[in-house]
Amino acid sequence: MHIPSRVSSVGGKRNGHYGGAVINAFVFVETTTPAEVVPLGTAIASIDGVYECYSVTGEYDLIAVLRVPSHEDIARVVTERIAALPGIKSTTTTIAFRAYSREDLAGI
Repeated sequence: MHIPSRVSSVGGKRNGHYGGAVINAFVFVETTTPAEVVPLGTAIASIDGVYECYSVTGEYDLIAVLRVPSHEDIARVVTERIAALPGIKSTTTTIAFRAYSREDLAGI
């Protein structure tokens, strides 16, 4: 699976840069210690299929944004790559149905 960086998709529509449907997912990550946030954020951001990774406040320590072509790719990235990293305590994944942005609203 190779996803070009900075792929954009709105609600899974066809995308000129990628040439196919893209599924957007968000992986909420809890680390074992606060010291793990920076190295894990960097490691997660380097995983193929991860579009961005943010350190955040609140219940979770990191949020990774995935943009991949299939649900199988989400499963692979989350279970085989992200959750397998040392220092990950837990992950929670949500899949986006539709995206709303200022760019989309301008066309309405």
